[in-house]
Formats: sequence, structure tokens, C-alpha cells
Amino acid sequence: MRHKVNIKGAIIPSDVQWIYDLFGMEATSPLSVSKEIETADGSDLEVIINSGGGSVHAGSEIYTMLMDYAGDVESKIVGMAASAASVIAMAGRVKMSPTAQMMVHNSSTINQGDYRSMDKASQMLQVVNKTIANAYRIKSGMSDEDIKSMMDEETWLTPQDALEKGLIDEIMFEDQVKFAASSGPTNLIPEEVINGIRNGMLKQQDPAAAIPQANALTEETVKKMFAEFKEEMLNSIKPEEQPKPEDEEPTQNDSNAAQAAKNHLRGFFLNL
Repeated sequence: MRHKVNIKGAIIPSDVQWIYDLFGMEATSPLSVSKEIETADGSDLEVIINSGGGSVHAGSEIYTMLMDYAGDVESKIVGMAASAASVIAMAGRVKMSPTAQMMVHNSSTINQGDYRSMDKASQMLQVVNKTIANAYRIKSGMSDEDIKSMMDEETWLTPQDALEKGLIDEIMFEDQVKFAASSGPTNLIPEEVINGIRNGMLKQQDPAAAIPQANALTEETVKKMFAEFKEEMLNSIKPEEQPKPEDEEPTQNDSNAAQAAKNHLRGFFLNL
């Protein structure tokens, strides 16, 4: 079982964590993450991220701790990974919710003094930008020029954008089986029947053919699969919604109810 580590709220220095805790404000510091890592005691980590960023140095320390961790690290961006939080997200295997966002930009600071002080502040910020870019480069393999351009423009990324750039490894839920919303399972047609009909394997087009198709679904097989729920399916259709019979006479083996069911199913399958 993976040990969860939450990266939520502002990314802050450890020495002000108590102030945020005092006011009940969600925040993450290197100290809080370090405690969780100690509790994990070498077990795999699941890092849950929803943060707009904060202190670049605190973010760097957290990123380094996660990268240096002996166990497996899986990061999940569930809401936002912006600024310093996007740096933290580069640790381990990264998944991103289809509704989440990532934002990367240059570092910033507040400074005062003469032109020499301002020049020094500018040089410092450019160095910080280069170190931040290292996390994105190691994760994605992007060029320094592309990363610098992305940071200069304060780039907001969708999950698809982040995946294309190699900043994440996977978009969550995309490979899950899609389920149908229904008041009950009785009206659901078995998936193998739908796939058989879609693939043109319901029955041979030429009844006189001597060799049957491999894995072909015969009419008898379909009738057997429908036997348990056909009547419930028909009863679920309101009288005004009953499909009108087509201009064809029921076969000798078809009851009126069976013919109506076939017409209803035929209309359903044509809409697939």
C-alpha cells in the first residue's frame, strides 16, 4: 500500500508552518513532507498535488527529498500544480487528472536599492530560473530553449499539453472501462453481443455457405443470450415509444413480441 503525502495549499518555508497551522490554513512545507516520509518508512509514496505554488526554495527542497527517496514515488496532480508546485510534481512517475492544470513561469521577488542591487536581483532570478528548468528538463527531455520560452510566457498546460511535452506520464482515468448509467442491469445488452454485431459476425451473409465464419454468433446464440431479459426490455418501453413494425411479415418461428424486440434492437444498433 502506498503512503499518501499531500502537497496542498501554499508551498512555504518550514519555520512559518506553525502560523498557517494556527489559522487552520492549508499549506505544505519541507518539514511537513519530511515527517510524512519518515512515517512511510520506505514504503511507496503517493504524492497528491493541488497547489498554486509558493517558495521556490521550499519547493526545491521537497522535490529533492522525493527524488532522493528510496521507495517508489507516484505523483498525482488532482487540481493544480503551479509555479513551485509544478517543480515538486516532476518527482517520480506523474499522473494528472483530466480536469487538472499545470502552470510554469519564471521566479519573482521583491527588491529595493540602487541599480546595482537591481542588477544583482535580476542575476539571482535568472539563476533560479535555470535551476527550476532543470527539473522540467530531467523529467521531459525538453531543450533548455523550449523550457525557457515556456517559462517566459507563463504557460498554462492542460493534461494533454503536459503529456505531449513529457511533463507527465499519464492522464488519469483514460484507460478505465466506461460504464453505462442505468436504473438497473436488466436492459443492458451483453458487450460480446454488441461487439459481435459491430464486427459483422452475427451470422453469415450467405446462408448457403458451407463453412461457417470463425467465432460467428448465430441467431440461436443471440436468442439464448437475450432469453433472460428480453421480456423485461420490452416491458420497459412505454406504449407510445414502441417502435412501429417494419413492412415485413413475422417468420414462422417469431412471435409478435419477438418481432417487436428485433425491430427495437435493429433501430438501436443502427445508432451505434
